[in-house]
Amino acid sequence: MVRRVGRGSPVTADLSRRGRTPLRALLVLVALTVVLEAADDLGDWTEVVVHVLALAVIATIGWLVAVAVFVAADAWLARYDVDVADNRHARRVRTQISLLRRLAVVLVAVLTLAAMLLTFPGARAAGASILASAGVISIVAGLAAQTSLANVFAGLQLAFTDAIRVDDVVVVEEEWGRIEEITLTYVVVHLWDDRRLVLPSTYFTTTPFENWTRKESAVLGAVELDVDWTTPFDRMREELDRLVAGDENWDERVKVLQVTDAVGSLVRVRVLVSAQDAGTLWDLRCAVREGLVGWLQREAPHALPRVRNEGAPGYETAGRRGPRPAPDPRTAPRPARPADRGPASNEGLFTGSLEARRRSQAFTGPSEEDQAERARNDRAAADGGTAEQRPAPPAP
Repeated sequence: MVRRVGRGSPVTADLSRRGRTPLRALLVLVALTVVLEAADDLGDWTEVVVHVLALAVIATIGWLVAVAVFVAADAWLARYDVDVADNRHARRVRTQISLLRRLAVVLVAVLTLAAMLLTFPGARAAGASILASAGVISIVAGLAAQTSLANVFAGLQLAFTDAIRVDDVVVVEEEWGRIEEITLTYVVVHLWDDRRLVLPSTYFTTTPFENWTRKESAVLGAVELDVDWTTPFDRMREELDRLVAGDENWDERVKVLQVTDAVGSLVRVRVLVSAQDAGTLWDLRCAVREGLVGWLQREAPHALPRVRNEGAPGYETAGRRGPRPAPDPRTAPRPARPADRGPASNEGLFTGSLEARRRSQAFTGPSEEDQAERARNDRAAADGGTAEQRPAPPAP
């Protein structure tokens, strides 16, 4: 009948499928209880059997309620699709629903067990004595289960403070992975190499960690190379443009090549690229690194990193003179060409484009107006405190 009424409703169909077995068991138990209570005196065993049937009825009702909780939670979860590009809200709601479902099932189990215990006459007296000494017992239980309770409260805090969500990409314990499951007491992180890292919920409330998808999934990544001082950086930028333009993993947001260090015999080059998520960024970084190394080998072998141990031009040892060595064509000065007058692209990470300027504004701190307002507020607060401390003039 339930299937016929809810033929067009997936929720009713799911409830009928999952609740069929406990509902049938409940009907059978109720029928047996009614028959035994309506029958004449069958012996001393009747009371024991009726009590057992009552316990089974209570347990079956709890089973049905738990099934209803699961069906309602699954119907709610189905409304939020995480297989989309911008799924932050969906992941947050799914995380909260999952934890609420676990909490509801635990509550149903506790209430069911309590109802079963109350069917015993001695349990009621024990319950009254327990309530009378609830203060002492709560202190002892709190001390004994301090760690477990802390994890439970930490799990609830994670669910409703939105610090992490299911499918968030995080870095914990120097491991990169994805939040696979959040429970009341622990969190499962699916690492990049298919290992699972299980951490207590208190870890995420007491230990700093990286969340790469807290606001959005798009991220930046760096590729660093050590090259020689003779590296043609303009041509290297052109090669970077060609590499990322032909790679579908690049999201066309950031593409920067900058020299970040030039000390000793090597020059440090950092390439910053962007992708829509962490996994795609990893593949893009590997492709860019491989492409630039191959370009150095093919087009600029003189730019490969090497350690120099040579004297300056014109250096002569004491007591011995010799012909000056011929200049190295790789290091000899060349006439200025248009390509040598500046980088192929003036775009940097924080300057050179509208997107870079927006990124720079996030790290400039408060504006001058905000700083002036803060200074005025500080002076007003100081003047107010001085006025309160200054004694009032004597009355005439």
